[in-house]
Amino acid sequence: MLRWILGGREAQGTVEKSAALFIGEEQPKNCFTEMQVLKGHFDIVRFLVQIDDLRFASAGDDGLVLIWNVETGDCLIELRGHTQQITAMISYTFIRGGNAHTALITASSDRTLSLWDPDSGNRVQNISDLQSPVKCLLVLVCLDVWLSGGNELCVWNRDFELQCKTVHHSDAGISAMVELPKNFIAAAMDKEIVIFKLNLSGSDIAVMAMRHLADHQDTIHSLIHINDGLFASGSHIGELIIWDSVDWTIQAYEHILWEEPARDGQSEFKLNHQKQIERSIQHMSSDGEYIVAAIGSGLYVYNVLMKSVVAYRRIAHDSNVLHTVLQRLMSCSEDGSVRMWELQDLPLPAEPASSGFFGMFGTFGRSSKQTGPPAKKIPEVPGLRSLELIGDLIGHSGAVQMFLSFKEKGLVTCSTDHLLIIWKDGEFQSQLRSLAVFQKLEENQEL
Repeated sequence: MLRWILGGREAQGTVEKSAALFIGEEQPKNCFTEMQVLKGHFDIVRFLVQIDDLRFASAGDDGLVLIWNVETGDCLIELRGHTQQITAMISYTFIRGGNAHTALITASSDRTLSLWDPDSGNRVQNISDLQSPVKCLLVLVCLDVWLSGGNELCVWNRDFELQCKTVHHSDAGISAMVELPKNFIAAAMDKEIVIFKLNLSGSDIAVMAMRHLADHQDTIHSLIHINDGLFASGSHIGELIIWDSVDWTIQAYEHILWEEPARDGQSEFKLNHQKQIERSIQHMSSDGEYIVAAIGSGLYVYNVLMKSVVAYRRIAHDSNVLHTVLQRLMSCSEDGSVRMWELQDLPLPAEPASSGFFGMFGTFGRSSKQTGPPAKKIPEVPGLRSLELIGDLIGHSGAVQMFLSFKEKGLVTCSTDHLLIIWKDGEFQSQLRSLAVFQKLEENQEL
């Protein structure tokens, strides 16, 4: 069983697996040696949202929202009401009667929005007359409102009352939103980022488009908040742009491209004679100083403050990486695995890459086109480190959509196989079991 959980496995399909990614049964830096499989969904599970220190919600294509206890793995409540797949889910904490209360907001392909009480399981509010499905949700704590994005941007209060909206005639609609300072919002719409301003006048709120940032050449797949001064966007063709949150100017621009190796087996990369492989940025996460980006099947760690690449691995999984996190560097993929990584000093030259990739890190604005001969070695990058695999969590039989960390309580993953898995620290769980046994013995002696 332990071998199945932690051991390596064969690459799926025709994908070739790098020998550097094989990891044996002994994984001393991998604490997740126990797992608990949770069943309850009947279709792909796409979303996980933390409610409090013990509970989380899961949702997906079956239209169900399930509330779970992370310690016991028990399904506490089933929230039923949507007739089609869930397209977005977010928690909403507000003060009512002097107490903090956390609710769940869900959006569905059935063109409804619902507000749920995770304590009682009641659907407190429901809106069913939307013109189009909602693709993303955003809570603005400072204004005590929340936003829904699709073909239109809507602003709602805690009672599900529509405050204002703006309509867009784009088939793609709004796919992601982030909060900016001074009541501004950045929204990804196809190849553009639209900056909206929320204007407050007494109890009234109005929304207005202020600027269109059309610097991406293809569809934007990821939009994230970095810190109070910066946000980032990533596109289908590997464009990574760091933006100023106040004046919306470009602080760094990267177009990450890789070339196919020569068919004769040579390891060198020929920029002018090989087809360039464009890598889509599926997901990004940040801790305010660093960004980790999921680009194709690879991972890239970038120092925002120093404007330089910290580490990268062109092939980190057998298939596209779908979700990442930086606090404990992890990634999950279409190949069904969840992997743990560690930044280590680089003992050997890094794997070959186009010089354009590294030449653009740390520059302002767009870089100029390559004019010199193709580089055959990676330029010296001060502080470049290696990204080493230290743990491989194998349990799902389908693509792992995302994961949610509860720190010492465990890690939750969801997948296209309809399952959730809680991965637990085996040593910590053993200590808890021993403590429970001692407490039980003490109670029996007192009796």
